[in-house]
Amino acid sequence: MDSVLIVSSENRFFITHHGGLYISEVQKEDALSTYRCITKHKYSGETRQSNGARLSVTDPAESIPTILDGFHSQEVWAGHTVELPCTASGYPIPAIRWLKDGRPLPADSRWTKRITGLTISDLRTEDSGTYICEVTNTFGSAEATGILTVIDPLHVALTPKKLKTGIGSTVILSCALTGSPEFTIRWYRNTELVLPDEAISIRGLSNETLLITSAQKSHSGAYQCFATRKAQTAQDFAIIVLEDGTPRIISSFSEKVVNPGEQFSLMCAAKGAPPPTVTWALDDEPIVRDGSHRTNQYTMSDGTTISHMNVTGPQIRDGGVYRCTARNSVGSAEYQARINVRGPPSIRAMKNITAVAGRDTLINCRVIGYPYYSIKWYKDALLLPDNHRQVVFENGTLKLTDVQKGMDEGEYLCSVLIQPQLSISQSVHVAVKVPPLIQPFEFPPASIGQLLYIPCVVSSGDMPIRITWRKDGQVIISGSGVTIESKEFMSSLQISSVSLKHNGNYTCIASNAAATVSRERQLIVRVPPRFVVQPNNQDGIYGKAGVLNCSVDGYPPPKVMWKHAKGSGNPQQYHPVPLTGRIQILPNSSLLIRHVLEEDIGYYLCQASNGVGTDISKSMFLTVKIPAMITSHPNTTIAIKGQAKELNCTARGERPIIIRWEKGDTVIDPDRVMRYAIATKDNGDEVVSTLKLKPADRGDSVFFSCHAINSYGEDRGLIQLTVQGQEERQGQETKLGSSASEPGYWLPSESLVRPLVTSTPREPPDPPELEIREVKARSMNLRWTQRFDGNSIITGFDIEYKNKSDSWDFKQSTRNISPTINQANIVDLHPASVYSIRMYSFNKIGRSEPSKELTISTEEAAPDGPPMDVTLQPVTSQSIQVTWKAPKKELQNGVIRGYQIGYRENSPGSNGQYSIVEMKATGDSEVYTLDNLKKFAQYGVVVQAFNRAGTGPSSSEINATTLEDGEGHLRAPKKELQNGVIRGYQIGYRENSPGSNGQYSIVEMKATGDSEVYTLDNLKKFAQYGVVVQAFNRAGTGPSSSEINATTLEDVPSQPPENVRALSITSDVAVISWSEPPRSTLNGVLKGYRVIFWSLYVDGEWGEMQNITTTRERVELRGMEKFTNYSVQVLAYTQAGDGVRSSVLYIQTKEDVPGPPAGIKAVPSSASSVVVSWLPPTKPNGVIRKYTIFCSSPGSGQPAPSEYETSPEQLFYRIAHLNRGQQYLLWVAAVTSAGRGNSSEKVTIEPAGKAPAKIISFGGTVTTPWMKDVRLPCNSVGDPAPTVKWTKDSSEDSAIPVSMDGHRLIHTNGTLLLRAVKAEDSGYYTCTATNTGGFDTIIVNLLVQVPPDQPRLTVSKTSASSITLTWIPGDNGGSSIRGFVLQYSVDNSEEWKDVFISSGERSFKLDSLKCGTWYKVKLAAKNSVGSGRISEIIEAKTHGREPSFSKDQHLFTHINSTHARLNLQGWNNGGCPITAIVLEYRPKGTWAWQGLRANNSAEVFLTELREATWYELRMRACNSAGCGNETAQFATLDYDGSTIPPIKSAQGEGDDVKKLFTIGCPVILATLGVALLFIVRKKRKEKRLKRLRDAKSLAEMLISKNNRSFDTPVKGPPQGPRLHIDIPRVQLLIEDKEGIKQIGDDKATIPVTDAEFSQAVNPQSFCTGVSLHHPALIQSTGPLIDMSDIRPGTNPVSRKNVKSAHSTRNRYSSQWTLTKCQASTPARTLTSDWRTVGSQHGVTVTESDSYSASLSQDTDKGRNSMVSTESASSTYEELARAYEHAKLEEQLQHAKFEITECFISDSSSDQMTTGTNENADSMTSMSTPSEPGICRFTASPPKPQDADRGKNVAVPIPHRANKSDYCNLPLYPKSEAFFRKADGREPCPVVPPREASIRNLARTYHPQARHLTLDPASKPLGLPHPGPTTATATATLPQRTLAMPAPPAGTAPPAPGPTPAEPPAPPSTAPPAPSTEPPRAGGPHTKMGGSRDSLLEMSTSGVGRSQKQGPGAYSKSYTLV
Repeated sequence: MDSVLIVSSENRFFITHHGGLYISEVQKEDALSTYRCITKHKYSGETRQSNGARLSVTDPAESIPTILDGFHSQEVWAGHTVELPCTASGYPIPAIRWLKDGRPLPADSRWTKRITGLTISDLRTEDSGTYICEVTNTFGSAEATGILTVIDPLHVALTPKKLKTGIGSTVILSCALTGSPEFTIRWYRNTELVLPDEAISIRGLSNETLLITSAQKSHSGAYQCFATRKAQTAQDFAIIVLEDGTPRIISSFSEKVVNPGEQFSLMCAAKGAPPPTVTWALDDEPIVRDGSHRTNQYTMSDGTTISHMNVTGPQIRDGGVYRCTARNSVGSAEYQARINVRGPPSIRAMKNITAVAGRDTLINCRVIGYPYYSIKWYKDALLLPDNHRQVVFENGTLKLTDVQKGMDEGEYLCSVLIQPQLSISQSVHVAVKVPPLIQPFEFPPASIGQLLYIPCVVSSGDMPIRITWRKDGQVIISGSGVTIESKEFMSSLQISSVSLKHNGNYTCIASNAAATVSRERQLIVRVPPRFVVQPNNQDGIYGKAGVLNCSVDGYPPPKVMWKHAKGSGNPQQYHPVPLTGRIQILPNSSLLIRHVLEEDIGYYLCQASNGVGTDISKSMFLTVKIPAMITSHPNTTIAIKGQAKELNCTARGERPIIIRWEKGDTVIDPDRVMRYAIATKDNGDEVVSTLKLKPADRGDSVFFSCHAINSYGEDRGLIQLTVQGQEERQGQETKLGSSASEPGYWLPSESLVRPLVTSTPREPPDPPELEIREVKARSMNLRWTQRFDGNSIITGFDIEYKNKSDSWDFKQSTRNISPTINQANIVDLHPASVYSIRMYSFNKIGRSEPSKELTISTEEAAPDGPPMDVTLQPVTSQSIQVTWKAPKKELQNGVIRGYQIGYRENSPGSNGQYSIVEMKATGDSEVYTLDNLKKFAQYGVVVQAFNRAGTGPSSSEINATTLEDGEGHLRAPKKELQNGVIRGYQIGYRENSPGSNGQYSIVEMKATGDSEVYTLDNLKKFAQYGVVVQAFNRAGTGPSSSEINATTLEDVPSQPPENVRALSITSDVAVISWSEPPRSTLNGVLKGYRVIFWSLYVDGEWGEMQNITTTRERVELRGMEKFTNYSVQVLAYTQAGDGVRSSVLYIQTKEDVPGPPAGIKAVPSSASSVVVSWLPPTKPNGVIRKYTIFCSSPGSGQPAPSEYETSPEQLFYRIAHLNRGQQYLLWVAAVTSAGRGNSSEKVTIEPAGKAPAKIISFGGTVTTPWMKDVRLPCNSVGDPAPTVKWTKDSSEDSAIPVSMDGHRLIHTNGTLLLRAVKAEDSGYYTCTATNTGGFDTIIVNLLVQVPPDQPRLTVSKTSASSITLTWIPGDNGGSSIRGFVLQYSVDNSEEWKDVFISSGERSFKLDSLKCGTWYKVKLAAKNSVGSGRISEIIEAKTHGREPSFSKDQHLFTHINSTHARLNLQGWNNGGCPITAIVLEYRPKGTWAWQGLRANNSAEVFLTELREATWYELRMRACNSAGCGNETAQFATLDYDGSTIPPIKSAQGEGDDVKKLFTIGCPVILATLGVALLFIVRKKRKEKRLKRLRDAKSLAEMLISKNNRSFDTPVKGPPQGPRLHIDIPRVQLLIEDKEGIKQIGDDKATIPVTDAEFSQAVNPQSFCTGVSLHHPALIQSTGPLIDMSDIRPGTNPVSRKNVKSAHSTRNRYSSQWTLTKCQASTPARTLTSDWRTVGSQHGVTVTESDSYSASLSQDTDKGRNSMVSTESASSTYEELARAYEHAKLEEQLQHAKFEITECFISDSSSDQMTTGTNENADSMTSMSTPSEPGICRFTASPPKPQDADRGKNVAVPIPHRANKSDYCNLPLYPKSEAFFRKADGREPCPVVPPREASIRNLARTYHPQARHLTLDPASKPLGLPHPGPTTATATATLPQRTLAMPAPPAGTAPPAPGPTPAEPPAPPSTAPPAPSTEPPRAGGPHTKMGGSRDSLLEMSTSGVGRSQKQGPGAYSKSYTLV
């Protein structure tokens, strides 16, 4: 527009994507402007402007829409933005509707509809499809159709990424591509283009496979796969490393002796590239697999092949030398050792041996049976060895090194001495063959055309010798200028004229019966460059591609450079041609110009050089020819019917130019159609052609085109002509512009109506405008619009249609359609076919011209025919191969996408149901293998084809039977065809999949019998292989069997789907999309995909894991929780199972309106106000922004409710200014950013004057992590203000008031605050609000989450460098487990390493560990609360041991007078690499050692030795497992080479000294023995005293207490109390199940007197119980002897290395049951909390109390029942030592300590131990149980004279048992003290051990053996006892507590205890007077006891252990659990 810049905007002006200007709602003033198009170059910034144009505007007239701008097809990259143009005109303004693939566009923010078209941003592959722009107004419709193709960027994946293999192997690289189609692939090695040769081939439809056969060292390097499509390029690389892959034995077996029938197993591990195959032989004979000989073989991930030979039930014949041989395509290695089976010795028949000269040979004496005395070898009656090349090993093997033909050939005799005078023997003949020896030869420098003669001479070797030549691995055959002449021992290679093709590696190969040897040399022919194709002058066509040919060759390959000189004259100066995307040099050196421009004209020079000779060059001239181009023509124009019209067209280009005119698709010939005339005029550079219409008529309203043609191209200009009648012309306004041909729009006037003119001429009508409404598979719906009727009424219509490829002569038609109809259906069409359709209209004058021909394609339908030629071929005993062909073409009804194969077993008893498998179609012929079928069973198979529309009919069922088991085995050829002894077989196999090279890989196996089995390993997954087998004997290889095919099984995909993306669509819908994994990683037929997703809640918990299965690469997840985080993973699956999951993708659904509040309350608070409270919505669906409260009064006449708003934190609201006595409706709604949610229920409320107490808070369940502060709200209202009280339910019928202390606090608003909650805080809390008007209650259930329980950790597998662990998780503590923390360290280290493991794992492999090393491992689980308790520490050792020197190896290989040579290869590394070897030697009799360090791979020389001297040698070899030692003595030779005698002692003068020494030696030894004994006893005493001193401090820490007062009594009878114990952890909390006494921070201990236990309830005796807990405490102290490192079943005291540092441990809960038995006294709860280390807190127990402890059975608090134990034995040991160390050192020196009972609860049988240890270490000699259980100990008193010293000593509570209680002790020494008393009872009833122990423990004890009870009146230790107390016997069993009744009434009660100054009286005496010792100050609230009297009481009294001990004796026992 003049001086105004128009940009695309939202007003009436729009600029289309290709620069067109679109004006909507044209206005009159739009005709006043001139319009120009301005363009700007993107890079240069140059601006150009078009000529001006004006717009003609007329009044609008009603018209059908027409498409002004549409599109046909576009190809766009994914992720980009595209605009699909669709602009239309018409009046009324048409509406635009877009369709994709026949369906309306779905809602998607990426799609924007504009008036100029459809814009799609962020394109995806699923956006590809057919788009239809449908424009419609009231007069009709039109549409534009186009195809959009979205292509992904190229992505290349090269596999394998890194390959390390052996020389000579086959290397296959696969290049998998995704993304753009129609790509090209090139291969590069080390940045150079890979060209196929004899070894390298490039295969596949797209060159996607690189195959290297017989790979050599030179083939190593970095390989790149480049994929290119237009401007796209992608690449990936792989590293190929080729090395010597000769096998080597890395681990083997050693010699052993076994008994007949004793099973043994041998292991052999080998490594090589490719992985070798291991075979076994016994005494040189292959071992035949049978019932007693079994082998298995597998390959590790590192390529190590491990083979086991298992021999079950060995007999004497199974003894001998076992040899394992590892072979691969590169070579072989072997190892052997003798296995002796006891029995009478004999020698197997020995076969003659052929040895190869120069190599080593082993001859085994095939002895079987054992023992025998010796094995000796003889040759020519001489005992071997008789020279340095012969070695006879202890196992009877003779080794000949560097075999010589003349010396070593002959008979050898093996003699075995089986008795002192009896021997047996066998002979063997050794024949020596000499291998060929090739003399060195070299290739001289060679040039083109030279003669070449190269001899290959064999200088030695046994005849006959065969000599052959190879070039680059291929056999050379004489011919093509190469001649080979061979004689007996030489062969010559002659080349008559050397050329470039002779370059390569030449190998001379000589072979005879002994060996095959070769020598390789390279021939390099240097060739100067020369032209193969010379450049010549060429013509280039403007805009087209041109190639300037130039091809050269030479060696090395020449480099080519192109130069250019512009202009057509003589070239002055050449410049290098810039290589851009438009100009490139092709691989054959030609120059490619993709788009020739006029500036490319000029001279071009092709120059080549390779450093040989001179450079060559050649020039040529390029002429640019201009093809014919249309430069000017009108786009649209108008003609008047009956008047002449001219159409002009201008063209330019190379002459001559021909201009042709066409009307529609018909060429205009003026000679035939006289109405048309064509005139052509040449105007210099241009040619103008004019088409004249004389005159124009209605039929000319079509498109005319002018075609300009010359020798170099053609162009076309399209002109739309509209012919109007006179009457139409009269109703139109003047057109804007200067000429009738100027572009513009003619729009008829809206107000004019065509006048009726009777003289109007009549003519045939215009053809109707036809459109397709709908197309189906077999029908289509048409609609048409009739325009000009020829001034005559339309009488009918005809429709014609035909197949697109046929002529209209074969049309089908529908005739005489009623003129009142404007649509019709055409039926009986063929699916997936292309049809042409046209239409005629009729009036009374005649038939119109045919309408515009439309082309349509019918949709696909399900196939009408079945697959053809279905055949079945059984492959194995479990697989059948199915082949078939596609259905007939005419019955496919579309593109066949795949097939469904249905198969069923037709055997009797089968269910007859088909199993269906599906596969994609690959071509006209298909193959599929059905696997995993039943053996030797008949199957019926049918096949169906399917396309997009559905599945066709199935083929007829055909049957086949799987093979019998064993039919797949190799069987030997027929006996008469074997022609000798079959030595073995060669198995050839090749991959038959598309793209494979078709070459067989060969493996060889020895023959073992008539039926053979061989397993082909390391094959591709899900690939078809063909296999052939050949037998061979000594003479050669026989014919191969017919090839049979088999397909390896499918596997799961090894990579996840790629490009996984997630998009949240709405609050409950998300879309997940992905792309298929690389084809090479599918490992089978892709069945579909699985999408796994789960929600992540705010509290950290995970929702239920869900999955969706689909076959598409996109899925919509519906029904998701709103505003919730989700984790998403995608996997692909095959028939074999699920593949690898993709990485976790996180997505959050969008916010939505919230749900209704979870609850609502309304209560009156005064006469004019009410309070409403509510709970947050259960599903907030977003972030709550506020709450809205609604209040309405139904009777007030106000229709709208009042609204109040509060913040999201406030959950109640007071509404004031209400009317008393009036009812109100209240409800609440929450609000998020998405809007207001659903309202709560409506409640009715009325203000009241005196409001009863109401609680506005809500009850329910509150879940919280432990150690957090928790607030339980109890807000109340009422008038008067109510009082609030909290209680906690301890049982079903009782509640304990909640009192305020440091742990609990009740706020003024009624909220209960619990600080640092623990597990025991869980329970039901009741809040009660009370005033004079009433009361209200709520109940809150508090659930406290704790860290998870310890897992059960075990070791499942170990290797030399790894430990595999498995575990079973413990209780999760009320919160799901988030993961595990694994800690491990070396056994003697405390440096722990952490490994974090996901929650779903139940096993883990620790890698990269030290060989032969002990490791400690522990595991802890984590949940939302934190880390749980650590598992038991377990220990495991990696495989391997310290080095040892092999007895089979000779240490010294050579000794002379000054030197000694040592063979260090005899060191066996024990499975761990040797790190160092240290040697020390010295002359005998000297002190100084000389040191030397060495390695085990070399020989070591000891130099500068003294001649004729004896030396001592000691060696030390170390590896990670430890060190091994070896000593030896040797003597150097004399100066003349003679040996020296051994050292002898002096005689004569020393006889007296010798006698004196003989006499004095025993005396000295005895003295030393006494001294040593004294020192040992002293050391033991010092050690024991030190340990006891340390233990004393520990016991004081454990048992210390600080009694304080506590006023509140505990209600309720005992309810099965529990005792939590974790010794030596320093916390205990004793509580009763009925309730907990609250102890403040400053109230750590409660004194409980016997008075509290003395309340009479009933005369019967009963047991009371208390529970002991200890809360969480992390402390840095541990036991004095660290128990964390104890292996189960060992005594920790015996460990050599006691850890000095203690590990930090987390102990938060531990539970035991403590039972106290009383007579006629109710229970009182003992509650104590030991808070700090060393604090003097605890539980006071009198001597009359007897306690037993056992594991709790209460399941309600099972989460707390976590007994801390580092190992099975540590619990026992710690408990025992805690009580042992409670005694003072001085007392124990005179005391006696015994274990009287031990009962192990978890054993299969009872274990009990009895032992006595007087005046010694009381516990170190004790047998330690391997599992926790119950032990009872008895401590005897000190001697009488030491009684005063033990007054203030803590001693155990007395306990005695009957003799029968110990009947079931195991056969260990029992203490006699328990069996001295005569007893009339049966000594030991016959009862099974476990039952007996339970019965005896549960039996009521003898009255005199009961626990001591003190008279309360005596008040020992200052505790008041109001009444007598009777003790009952108690027995303790695992997992339960038994309380026994009191003794019979006739039994005298035990005497009360005396004062500390008095000895106790025997039980038979009368009770003495009460103690005269005054009570200690403080009464019942006084702090009692010292630091050692918890559970162990301060006392010196007790019942005598036996009557013989007399007064003052006592014995106390206690039970440990």
